Amino acid sequence: MTPAPTGPATPATLVVGATGTTGRRVTAGLLAEGRRVKAAARTATPHPGAQSVRFDWNEPATWADALDGVDRAYLVPPTGSPDPASVMLPFLHRARAAGLRRAVLLSSSAIPAGGPAVGRVHEELPRLFGQWAVLRPSWFMQNFAGSAPHARTIREDGTILTATGDGRVGFIDAEDIAAVAVRCLTGEDAPDTDLVLTGPEALSYADAATVITEVTGRPVVHRQLTFEQLRDRWAAATPLEFATMLARMDRAIADGAEDRTSDTVERLTGRPPGTLRSFVEREMRAAASR
Repeated sequence: MTPAPTGPATPATLVVGATGTTGRRVTAGLLAEGRRVKAAARTATPHPGAQSVRFDWNEPATWADALDGVDRAYLVPPTGSPDPASVMLPFLHRARAAGLRRAVLLSSSAIPAGGPAVGRVHEELPRLFGQWAVLRPSWFMQNFAGSAPHARTIREDGTILTATGDGRVGFIDAEDIAAVAVRCLTGEDAPDTDLVLTGPEALSYADAATVITEVTGRPVVHRQLTFEQLRDRWAAATPLEFATMLARMDRAIADGAEDRTSDTVERLTGRPPGTLRSFVEREMRAAASR
């Protein structure tokens, strides 16, 4: 793709959540294509090559600066909110009035249009913008690494704790999610649909534990929790309503809701999605050796 011309008159792309798992990768991908980027986060963390702006979904006073001079946006919902629509929809109405014409929303494979949490934003998006996409990725491979909850229990006692039973998931690398987002933001036409994103294979958490064990050499097992145990575990760190929703997602996995793969990553980016094994080799084995 030929890089877009840059300059004061060239509209920028707003990346909300630019310090997050997908946002920082989307920012990097856009910059690599020569796009102007406004990198928005609760603290205006510097991003080389991008204009950093402070943005908080819960502080409307931060919205105007973020929207100034942009015509498209990548939207990451507020973390841990059971009702993101209450703050996102007022922002999106203001964004449309300010000239935003394309919106790419990060949602979840587990949440359809009109469903709970960000599902209501998904439902409204095509009514607000003529160009749009909703990314509905499966569970992130990054949940096994860094500071994510699964990563902590893997490090502390070699366990992965879920209520998923033998249910399988098409785990996906955030690098692939970001690559799709960049295509949706920069393509001549937006997809104007929702896109279910998965990795190349559906695996149980026991399968994931086996892969991690084989690659890192550290024994890891999957430990099954009840719905109530998992809900209470999440509730120690998040509101009960949100914790209950997360536990229900695990129960849905146990019932087979996420046992699927899609060709979306390869269809939109021209390359196959990465495997869990390649992710563990890249991220977890390197971390374990440090």
